[in-house]
Amino acid sequence: MELVKPLIELYRRMSCELPGDVESALAAARREEAAGSLAREALDTIVENSRLARENHRPLCQDTGLPVFYVLRPPAVREADIRDAIRAAAREATRIGYLRPNAVDSVTGKNTGDNTGENFPIVHFHESDHSPSPLGGEGRVRGELVIDAMLKGGGCENVGMRYKLPDDSLAAARDLEGVRRCVLDAIHRAQGKACPPYIVGVAIGGARDGTAALAKRQLMRRLDDRSGVPALAELEARLVSEVNDLGIGPAGFGGRSTVLAVKIAAEHRPPASFFVEVSFACWAMRRARLVVTEIGASHE
Repeated sequence: MELVKPLIELYRRMSCELPGDVESALAAARREEAAGSLAREALDTIVENSRLARENHRPLCQDTGLPVFYVLRPPAVREADIRDAIRAAAREATRIGYLRPNAVDSVTGKNTGDNTGENFPIVHFHESDHSPSPLGGEGRVRGELVIDAMLKGGGCENVGMRYKLPDDSLAAARDLEGVRRCVLDAIHRAQGKACPPYIVGVAIGGARDGTAALAKRQLMRRLDDRSGVPALAELEARLVSEVNDLGIGPAGFGGRSTVLAVKIAAEHRPPASFFVEVSFACWAMRRARLVVTEIGASHE
């Protein structure tokens, strides 16, 4: 199963082309802003930047981010082989110029120069057997290898927040109203620091590492995807409306388009803990999917 070449193309698509749903949402947000406003001008620039990046095969942003992979693999395919291919493709994508060298040793401060290092890229594995993707969608065919990935920018990673409920400073109790208050606070704190319009992933649960991973995974959902839990779907829609009333707007210039979507998931927790994790993606929500079967590879 040849993986390196299709993975290089996956890196290119992520770095240079916005997903169709994100591009459409940005165009719709642009139409909502007043002509001649700073918000409209910011979105004009974003939309034009996206067009030029796609047509010229150039990165959408100078920060090409941290590669994060979610791999649904058939039992016959070894995790080590997939990880090796992801790293080899990262090296080549960096050499070509699709990726900026972003892997810095936290101890020495030295950049490896090829986007590989300790837990860089990040790869999460799940084993498939006629099972649904952990990111949602229809069940996959036996033998398919499904690789979902994103390039997570450093600026939007920096503004992410974690809350422990109850939180007296927010008058936030251990309920969905408390979760709502946490999300509004996180976005208000972020302001325009991480290139809005944002896509926001939220996780509710009882383990710090679990909620961090789950919140980030919500950023992989399509913008038109609604939670299967009615109470969470209602909260997602309510938060989009309320956040866009805050007036932060594109690039922090004011306006209606602070977020394109809010995606929320919850997992079980022990009685002692109630964490809320809020993860941000900037307007350049760079995600893509690679599906590999016995007959070849396709990008979605």
